[in-house]
Amino acid sequence: CCCPPDCDCIWTDWIDVSYPNSSDRNSGDYETFENIKEKNPSWVCAKAENISCRAEKFPNTPITELGQKVECSVDTGLTCNNWDQVPEDIMSMPVCHNYEISVCCTPNRPECLPTGTPSTTTGPTSSTTSTVTPTPLSTTSPIPTPSESPSSTTMTTVPPSSTTTSIPGTTTT
Repeated sequence: CCCPPDCDCIWTDWIDVSYPNSSDRNSGDYETFENIKEKNPSWVCAKAENISCRAEKFPNTPITELGQKVECSVDTGLTCNNWDQVPEDIMSMPVCHNYEISVCCTPNRPECLPTGTPSTTTGPTSSTTSTVTPTPLSTTSPIPTPSESPSSTTMTTVPPSSTTTSIPGTTTT
């Protein structure tokens, strides 16, 4: 039927373990679960159910409005490559902003996990690499209590699984 009591995901504080090197085009900002675990071995997220991503300098601006190509994924975390950035206006830069993430994690208790055994999310589960500009995703999930939520509200984004382009109103005669 539904989750056992006290198994609702809990939001982490804002996490920032990577900083983009502005003088290196091969650098970027990588707030991935793998990097978080590497920098903080005690970090455990049994199952990431939701993710919020924001730019440190623009915490109230949705990342889709920053003019950068960024992947914010509940499966891997956040990835931004400097080489993908093309300055388009005053808000965008040729290097990644410094991003931070907050993750809503299922408690690491056997009764909360589908397999019945604790596990740790440490990185991608597939070898497919695909970077797309994220699109807003509207979710209907329980609203965390104030003690569990991040310090500010941000738009949660995930990359689409496929991209479809349609041109409305186009006819051929």
